[in-house]
Amino acid sequence: MNQNDYGRFRTNGNLSHSFTRSCLGRFIIFAVIFGAILFIARLSVPDEKVMTEEIEDDIRQCILAHDSINADWIDDAINNVGFIFTCADSTFDESIWNDFERFNKLKYYKHTFFSTMFIQNNLRLEEKRIGIGIFGTVIPLVSYSDLLLRVDPMHKTYRNGIIRSVQYGDGYMGEQPHIKEYHYKGDETQ
Repeated sequence: MNQNDYGRFRTNGNLSHSFTRSCLGRFIIFAVIFGAILFIARLSVPDEKVMTEEIEDDIRQCILAHDSINADWIDDAINNVGFIFTCADSTFDESIWNDFERFNKLKYYKHTFFSTMFIQNNLRLEEKRIGIGIFGTVIPLVSYSDLLLRVDPMHKTYRNGIIRSVQYGDGYMGEQPHIKEYHYKGDETQ
């Protein structure tokens, strides 16, 4: 029996209204929405072919965007956001791409809800992540400093040491009239 409060304090809500207002109800609604998002992510994971094509296009754009100014991480992040929506120029030099393919190797890993692409080269001991694929979109994480585009010998004369001692004749450097022996020790009488 409801007490007569003239409609000010108690409302007679239905079951769905009470369910959405309770903590358990909100948790169940959140779990259902989160499960639906994970289900969509599971169905839309990019495969190896899509990831490879997109990452190769992003690497071409990264090589074209690199100029004489070394970029910091903010420039790389802004470029990578732009690489999602653009394609590489058709005038790309294929000799640079051949060098890239010769010195670098792309590896694809498929996870449950996303996929990743790593680059492997001689710059680092472990692989470096350069792309994430989720919801059918490939997000590049490419930096020019992660790419190995040419290999040059570091030291050509292997028999010679890196530091060479140079000797000049008998060691006589000429007369110094104002400098005497033991002058540097503070004994000026000698």
